[in-house]
Amino acid sequence: MSIRHGLLALLEPGPRYGSQLRTEFESRTGATWPLNVGQVYTTLSRLERDGMVVQDGEDDAGHALYVITDAGREELRNWFRSPVDRRSPPRDELAIKLAMAVGAPGIDIREVIQSQRHHTVQAMQDYTRLKAQATDVSPDNRDDVAWLLVLEQLIFQTEAEARWLDHCEARLVRLSLMAAQQEKQRESERAEPEANAEGSPPPGEKPAPAPRAGLGRSGRR
Repeated sequence: MSIRHGLLALLEPGPRYGSQLRTEFESRTGATWPLNVGQVYTTLSRLERDGMVVQDGEDDAGHALYVITDAGREELRNWFRSPVDRRSPPRDELAIKLAMAVGAPGIDIREVIQSQRHHTVQAMQDYTRLKAQATDVSPDNRDDVAWLLVLEQLIFQTEAEARWLDHCEARLVRLSLMAAQQEKQRESERAEPEANAEGSPPPGEKPAPAPRAGLGRSGRR
């Protein structure tokens, strides 16, 4: 999440102060990614250092107002034009957890998957209820439209996560069956030499000759 570019986007319509930017950011995203005032002012200080914003007076209550500069507008336009880079995906705690659970002593990875699936489905149901409440929005209300887009992205994300968990469980079952088959094959291969050894004569003793076919009691044809 780019707080830096989000604040630039909120500053483009006009001057804002720190807590106002935090409120508008959370309103636009439905408080999905809550900010604290410290984060906002730290980011504003860095933007000011980089020439993206400047302080421009105060409002009637004495709040310092920030204004976007031409350099900030150019930075914002480049951000909107550039696709999000997926070559370095963000760390996903669930993926890391399952990767670490594989082979971890005393950990039942399928139990981990089941627990996460329950949470994911519950989250998906909660998001779906929120969407039902948010569908009757006016196109003029940009905050509501923005929140609806974020909400739908969360729904798609949890749906994909649920499918991925199903896939992980199915793969583990297949791997478990393959391991069992390989172990059975190894046991069978170990049993063959033992069976052959039981039918062999003692060391130094010649095997008994096989009976000749077609001979009667007298040994004559």
